Amino acid sequence: MDAIDLKILALLQNDATLSIAQIGERVGLSQTPCWKRIQRLEADGVIDRRVAVLDPVKLGLGLTVFVSIETSDHSREWLERFAATVSGMPEVLEFYRMAGDVDYMLRVVVADMQAYDAFYKRLIAVLPLKNVTSRFAMEKVKSTTALPLPTAPFIQPVAANGK
Repeated sequence: MDAIDLKILALLQNDATLSIAQIGERVGLSQTPCWKRIQRLEADGVIDRRVAVLDPVKLGLGLTVFVSIETSDHSREWLERFAATVSGMPEVLEFYRMAGDVDYMLRVVVADMQAYDAFYKRLIAVLPLKNVTSRFAMEKVKSTTALPLPTAPFIQPVAANGK
């Protein structure tokens, strides 16, 4: 991965609807080499997918809840069952196994407190849980899907032909 790849990634992170021609113009490549680079980044899994980012409030999903979960069971079987069940809950946007004082952390988006209560009841019915703590977001201060891209030490020189 070189500086041009990183420029392409930065552009796509901010607007995946840009045409190949627009991206190429901004990074100094013609369409074909630009398209080949994007194809390679997709094939290598660097570009995971291209999606539309929706506004949850405009869709009536105005409540974000961070749910911390502690369990007494740390067996592989328990985790597989728990992960499969929680991963299937559409309200759960992110699901992490944690180090520290909690075992799992979820980011949940629902319409309101009543919807969260219904979600919570489904969650605790899945498997025995030691403790579930819910933290309700009052305000979204920052939200981005753009990753901080590597800088100079990671960048390799670009070949003269732009490949």
